[in-house]
Amino acid sequence: MKLLLDTTYLLPTVGISIKGLSKDALITLNTKGHEIAISQISLFELSAKGAKYVLNKELLPERVTRGIRSLFYDDIIEKIPTYDSKILLTAFILRSLMVDFIDCLILSTALNCCDALITEDQGIQNLKKNKRYLELLSTINPNFKIQTITETK
Repeated sequence: MKLLLDTTYLLPTVGISIKGLSKDALITLNTKGHEIAISQISLFELSAKGAKYVLNKELLPERVTRGIRSLFYDDIIEKIPTYDSKILLTAFILRSLMVDFIDCLILSTALNCCDALITEDQGIQNLKKNKRYLELLSTINPNFKIQTITETK
């Protein structure tokens, strides 16, 4: 299965730990035979989050840049650009359902290019019950799933 990972699962790569989340999600999913993809906007989001930690002197800038480079140059991880017209058009539709446009781009990328989005984001998880989202899903990728890491087999 081709999985798009939300930015949360990439944070350990730049030195940011998330309580309750495995630090090796990328490795675990890959060893289970899944294809791994990320939206290129996640690299920007990692930079922005890393900048906050650098500003607070909780991380060194080199740690953040090294982590982002490792993701960028990792051939196992497909990096999907967000400037594709189909991805942007779907993100514009999702914007009426979600507050954060970066999340719209991530979900749109997954919807258009993958089998599932792996995310812990409650706002995105709640879309599974949204009628307008389900209608959009049926026209783009009817078998698509939004899952947490623990739901992924």
